[in-house]
Amino acid sequence: MAQNMVAQKEDVKTDVTTPEPTHGGITYTPLVDILETEDELVVYADMPGCKPEGVDVRYENGRLDIYGKCPPRQENVEYLLNEYGVGDYYRTFTVNEAIDTSKIAATYRQGVLTVHLPKSEAVKPRRITVKAE
Repeated sequence: MAQNMVAQKEDVKTDVTTPEPTHGGITYTPLVDILETEDELVVYADMPGCKPEGVDVRYENGRLDIYGKCPPRQENVEYLLNEYGVGDYYRTFTVNEAIDTSKIAATYRQGVLTVHLPKSEAVKPRRITVKAE
């Protein structure tokens, strides 16, 4: 199967989530797995700390945008050790596949966003029957 989604940011590290100064504050690039089947593309994005109502998924003109609002765990606290960065998440992809936008679905469970991007019938592989003559 071909690479049908391309990350806009080429230097994404796969070992840690990296902060970026965008959207008016610190945002993190969520780590993502992408699976392709004959019927759909499935995106799994690690976004711990978000609430489902704070997750925004948009698909328009072949572009998938994922944004997650992540509130601070505690306010006005001074940590002895603070290794876990808290901030919003943002990631965008270009999708090089015809998607049936009316059937796109997303779920958020235990810190993982799952986005289902069903392929349109026109691009699904089909078997051609060979007739004997």
